[in-house]
Amino acid sequence: MMINKAYKFRIYPNKTQATLINKTIGCSRFVFNHFLSLWDNA
Repeated sequence: MMINKAYKFRIYPNKTQATLINKTIGCSRFVFNHFLSLWDNA
């Protein structure tokens, strides 16, 4: 018998942390989309 276990975490960042998280996600999205377009055009 297989048992799956999951944990949920919720974070409550302050304004400085939220800004840093948004910048990091935005940068990651930009890099992903850039290389995705290179892959599609290859």
